[in-house]
Amino acid sequence: QVQLVESGGGLVQPGGSLRLSCAASGSILRFYFMGWYRQAPGKQRDMVAGILSDGSTNCADSVKGRFTISRDNAKNTVYLQMNSLNAEDTAVYYCKARTYAGDYWGQGTQVTVSS
Repeated sequence: QVQLVESGGGLVQPGGSLRLSCAASGSILRFYFMGWYRQAPGKQRDMVAGILSDGSTNCADSVKGRFTISRDNAKNTVYLQMNSLNAEDTAVYYCKARTYAGDYWGQGTQVTVSS
């Protein structure tokens, strides 16, 4: 059974930074893809950034240059470093892991950008 636990969300002022963590139960090497998604109230859940098992990454245009996804295989954790946050980044952020058997989601962590 796969469990993903996100942490690191909270309230931050515009222009500030946060680092989200997604800790997996067991090795993340079994996932060929891991990603961060976000969902604001009344909106659909969209991908923010993703990382493949070979380390290659991609991210949404709206966060390019501000957000960085990375992984630490030894700690079974994926991170999302978020800089220059603005109000439009306010959302619940979810971690997703994909195997050939299916997708797994974490419970989400709230990020609120407000002064």
